[in-house]
Amino acid sequence: MDLIDDGQAGNAPEFTVSELSGAVKRVVEGEFSFVRVRGEVGRVSRPRSGHLYLDLKDDRSVIAGVIWKGRAQALATQPEEGMEVVATGRLTTFPGQSKYQIVIEEIAPAGVGALMAMLEKRKAMLAAEGLFEQSRKRPLPYLPEVIGVVTSPSGAVIRDILHRLRDRFPRKVLVWPVAVQGQACAPDVTRAIHGFNALSEGGALPRPDLLIVARGGGSLEDLWGFNEESVVRAAAESDIPLISAVGHETDTTLIDFVSDRRAPTPTAAAELAVPVRLELLTWIGEQETRLSRAVTAAITQRRQRLRDLTRALPRSDALTQSARQRLDLWETRLPDALRRTAQVRRIRLGEVAGSLRPGLLRRGIESDRQRLIDRDRRLTPALSRRIAMDRERLARRSDGLKVHEILKDLNRLQMKLLELERRLSEGSARVIADRSARLEALVRLHETLGYRATLERGYAVVRDGDAVLTRKAQAETAQHLEIEFADGRLPLNGKPKKASRKPPPPEQGTLL
Repeated sequence: MDLIDDGQAGNAPEFTVSELSGAVKRVVEGEFSFVRVRGEVGRVSRPRSGHLYLDLKDDRSVIAGVIWKGRAQALATQPEEGMEVVATGRLTTFPGQSKYQIVIEEIAPAGVGALMAMLEKRKAMLAAEGLFEQSRKRPLPYLPEVIGVVTSPSGAVIRDILHRLRDRFPRKVLVWPVAVQGQACAPDVTRAIHGFNALSEGGALPRPDLLIVARGGGSLEDLWGFNEESVVRAAAESDIPLISAVGHETDTTLIDFVSDRRAPTPTAAAELAVPVRLELLTWIGEQETRLSRAVTAAITQRRQRLRDLTRALPRSDALTQSARQRLDLWETRLPDALRRTAQVRRIRLGEVAGSLRPGLLRRGIESDRQRLIDRDRRLTPALSRRIAMDRERLARRSDGLKVHEILKDLNRLQMKLLELERRLSEGSARVIADRSARLEALVRLHETLGYRATLERGYAVVRDGDAVLTRKAQAETAQHLEIEFADGRLPLNGKPKKASRKPPPPEQGTLL
């Protein structure tokens, strides 16, 4: 082992760790201030600071890389693990860990193969989440009032869409201008889809019933914005049905898998959006003709059916013939039935009127009055005797009672006696008044139901003296025949007599 000469060691300069690290840093950054590195993306880390840390590797070596926050947000293609890329930047050192790294300014896939590999990987990830399921797709509105178009306002796409809509069925069109390629494409399309969905119903700007995301054909790099995850998720979250028309028929992007309908071209998207107005009018005319013919045939068929049923029905006079016969029969039987009913009611009235004679009623009332008077006469002596008995009993007991208590009991009994006398008098008066009112009512009823009221209606009574005649044979043999009217009696062999105001005899006879 060789020993270092103390003279040489003393002549070598001494560096601090920071000085040596700074010197290495200046040498590395001076020699490699601009480099382009091709490699495969290894570990990718995205901390909360917003910076992006990754590894670039090949089959033998690994170099650490960092993309600062400002550049990471502006990248057109976000690096993913396993992607082959070309990174542009500068080498530098990190003294805190004694390592070197590349500060990346730009990063891009290394050819179409890398883009396709990343596309397939992203497609598999989104398919695993179920975003491409057929059950999520919604039907398009048949005739939307407002159509929202997300495309470039200066390209031929919007002109083709408007021209096709004008030819087929003119509709209101809202255009949201976006960049259709480059770094701004994906953010612009994402904002446009979210913006159309954020419009409210009935607002100042109408909310579209259908969205069309369209652009013309191009290379895979040109169409890459429509493969970005943000655009695909915005289309999947859209509440408005969406048609994707990106590229030509052979071009396929991820938004085509998640949209509700894919159109091969922007013109075809316009054809899917609305029907042909002339064809629709023709179809309506044909349906109107068919409806008119169907209604005419139905009316004719029902008219014929009605005629068939009419022939099977009996004639109208035959339907009412039986009812007319029953009506005629009842008409002939009605007068006899009325007469019999009136005769039965008249006999019943006569039977009832016999028990309502004023004489009988007066005798009943007089009997009740005499009974009340007799009880009144008997009540006073009975009360007097009761008072005398009570006084004697009180006198016998007065030795053991105080004078004021005796007087108090006497006053109480006297008040009770007066109350009983008052109630007896009032009760007697009420009974007499009630009986008198009933008598007057019965008298009025008798006068109403008596035969004199019948005479007032035009009837007459035939008499032979005081006997009432009810048969023709009796009248032929009568000696003193007379007829009683409402205003008097008319003798057939003498002057008419005035009507008697005496009560009728008990047997009144029959009214003619």
